[in-house]
Amino acid sequence: MKFSLLLSASALLLGSSALRATEKPLLAVTGKVLYENKFDSELGAQWKSSKGAWEITGGVLRGSEKPEDKHGAVTRLPDKLSDFVFEYEFKFEGAKATSLSLNAAKGHLARIAITPKSVAIQKDDMDHEGPDKAVVFARFAADFQPGIWHKVRMEMVGDTLLGKVDECVAWGTNAQFKQERTAPGLTVGGQSVEFRNLRISEASLNPAWAEVQATLPKPGEKMDAPPARPAGAKSPAAQ
Repeated sequence: MKFSLLLSASALLLGSSALRATEKPLLAVTGKVLYENKFDSELGAQWKSSKGAWEITGGVLRGSEKPEDKHGAVTRLPDKLSDFVFEYEFKFEGAKATSLSLNAAKGHLARIAITPKSVAIQKDDMDHEGPDKAVVFARFAADFQPGIWHKVRMEMVGDTLLGKVDECVAWGTNAQFKQERTAPGLTVGGQSVEFRNLRISEASLNPAWAEVQATLPKPGEKMDAPPARPAGAKSPAAQ
């Protein structure tokens, strides 16, 4: 995996290490930081924004859908990932949906899909043509009010995915997760969502994963009712 933005400030590295040290490992034990961007000064030339408007404003990254696109706003890092931990913070500023999306070499692979009223952690339908289908590992009811920061974390080791949004945590396995993983990205449906403090780290399996796993809902066990979708609105999984 290659990123063109290098960490140049030793204080930033120390701060990141201290933060990780206080976090209890879940699926993964974090290793070397591969990429870090606070989004306080620039998005970075390596990001590819195919849809929507993306700008640094007020020391954060703001993503907004453009009505003329007829598609959610999307920005991605076009890089390959081995086992990883992907973390960032977000807050709703009027949007109806956002997600952390991960692709395979061809098509979608997995995502954490978030609306103001729900969190879904899932394997994606890769091409919407079959035979594979999306598999939701868990869906949580939520209440994300505008202007309040929340934390997102995606971990993937081998064939296992773990997603976490604040205290909503779920996991699932799928053989497709072992294939090439690429182009992690942020999506926004509507206007707007703000992002900050993004970090991608190497990962290895937590030796205590079996014990952690026993404390979490089994895949498909936590399935709160999805919020009603406005007429004509697209699913976050389609972005």
